[in-house]
Amino acid sequence: MADTFTIHDLKRKLQERQHKMTPQRQIVLQVFLDNPGEHLSAEDVRDLLKESHSEIGLATIYRSLELLSELSILEKIEFGDGCARYEVTNVQPNTHHHHHIICENCGKVIEFEDDLLESLEDAIEKKFDFKINNHQVKFFGICKECQERAQN
Repeated sequence: MADTFTIHDLKRKLQERQHKMTPQRQIVLQVFLDNPGEHLSAEDVRDLLKESHSEIGLATIYRSLELLSELSILEKIEFGDGCARYEVTNVQPNTHHHHHIICENCGKVIEFEDDLLESLEDAIEKKFDFKINNHQVKFFGICKECQERAQN
């Protein structure tokens, strides 16, 4: 099974929910497929589309991002700066999402895959009789480069 969604997956998910595959939705998703690992805002998508001479309005991009997020094709992420960003969701249903380290100074986002919370999840599930499907972890701080700049 693929690690990320494809245009075919999008079309199938849209049809399952009685939505049409519009050229705009396909183009917006393609931006994410062409920029794997990126955390893109609606404005980032618009700027990338302008570079490729594609004219899709910002309102259409926002609507497409929200729909793709509702369909669990894109994951909406908030990094504490008031700007929603999106990334392609992992197709594997029982795998945990990666985590993020966010620099509060320059805004750099670093992903890491280590899942050190399994024992905590087990304890929560047992204590509260609660089935955890996933979790998100975000650490906020100052990256190495910003720390070095502050010392100079």
